[in-house]
Amino acid sequence: MTTDNIQSAIVDLKKLLGDRLSTGSSILETHSHDEAYTTPMLPDAVAFPDNTEEVSAVLKICTKHGCPVVPYGIGTSLEGHVVPTHGGISVDTSRMNQVLEIHENDWDAVVQPGVTRTQLNEALRATGLMFTVDPGADATIGGMAATRASGTNTVRYGTMRENVLALEVVLPDGQIIETGTRARKSSAGYDLTRLFVGSEGTLGIITKLTVRLFAQPENISAATCVFESVEKAVDAVIMSMQLGIPMARIELLDELQMKGMNLYNPDMPMPEMPHLFLEFHGTDASVAEQIDMFNSVCDEFNGSDFKWASKTEERNRLWQARHNAYYAGKALRPGSDGVVTDCCVPISALAESIARTRKLISDSGMIAPLVGHVGDGNFHLLILVEPDNAEEMNKAKALAGAVSELALEFGGTVTGEHGVGLGKKKYMEEEHGAAYALMGAIKKTIDPNNIMNPGKLVSVN
Repeated sequence: MTTDNIQSAIVDLKKLLGDRLSTGSSILETHSHDEAYTTPMLPDAVAFPDNTEEVSAVLKICTKHGCPVVPYGIGTSLEGHVVPTHGGISVDTSRMNQVLEIHENDWDAVVQPGVTRTQLNEALRATGLMFTVDPGADATIGGMAATRASGTNTVRYGTMRENVLALEVVLPDGQIIETGTRARKSSAGYDLTRLFVGSEGTLGIITKLTVRLFAQPENISAATCVFESVEKAVDAVIMSMQLGIPMARIELLDELQMKGMNLYNPDMPMPEMPHLFLEFHGTDASVAEQIDMFNSVCDEFNGSDFKWASKTEERNRLWQARHNAYYAGKALRPGSDGVVTDCCVPISALAESIARTRKLISDSGMIAPLVGHVGDGNFHLLILVEPDNAEEMNKAKALAGAVSELALEFGGTVTGEHGVGLGKKKYMEEEHGAAYALMGAIKKTIDPNNIMNPGKLVSVN
């Protein structure tokens, strides 16, 4: 990959796309980073294709010239996935943003990759159906598939892995393939759809997705509940899961995060103690039963101060506050930067892993509020650092690394939903063992010239 190769590709791409190939400084800067703490790096140009055929033509040109390609959705990823570490072309799919088909009777929809989750749900409003994967940010469906995103609804409805039925993908040589079907199950060959879900742009560019939908529930009730300690809150979660209570959302926020919530949302004061944020879906009768069962669990662990939100605007306000946890956490140290990390462990290991993580935070001397989608064993840290303070950044990275190692010790994963990108790549071999070499072999077979998001996820010799 040389500068001459990239410039030759840009000349050909300009002929193909005209003004939709940009080298403007503001456009390049936007595509130099995501929401991670990784160092921004500029692409050489940004392509804005309108359709699958143009994506195919772009990749044929880039393959011809050996030019790196980095797919780009909306830039909300958290591990440096879209940083063009080798320069080249950032392929922005934001113009491919049409909801193509809605099949109400089959509970699925076909969308282009630039459609956002809120855009899709707006299109579904009159159908009585909903797309459930909610990572917090208004991410694109294509980007969510590429990073195997999940979020607050995962405990009941699953991650992108469970909610993508089929894909159209453009391979590095420009070939267009389709994986999967609209059928709900299949025994026909290798599961290529799941191969590309979570591939982080290293194998091709997703240009169309068929996604699973769910019925909008008859009754939705949300609540917050206060606990004396994080340990008791986690134990309540574990027992709830063991009892099979089908909660739609169950989120943990520790006392430090709650302090930040009060600073950021002064019109929504809450006790600065560990909280669970909860949501129940179903019929009137089933929601009432779920609530009764959960109340019994909370009584066992001294949960108190229930606050219920059954009206839509109250629930939206509650979950918007949860989705703003990043900014609320930063309110604990105004002007700080945030190093975000996540891990996921088996439910039975959740209490001990969180307790040991909090000890690691204390020993580090860093400010790091903890939140988590604890119903599926996934929790996050926001480690606050002073901008341009190399010593603090090194401490933050060391703390994040220690949490990753802890997750592996408990038989978990270094990332439950943020993905690998640049930030977690160094742990991949430890987590996957010999299977990591197989990932490299797959990458080399599909992308022999290593032009697709090079340097991410896997190493190719």
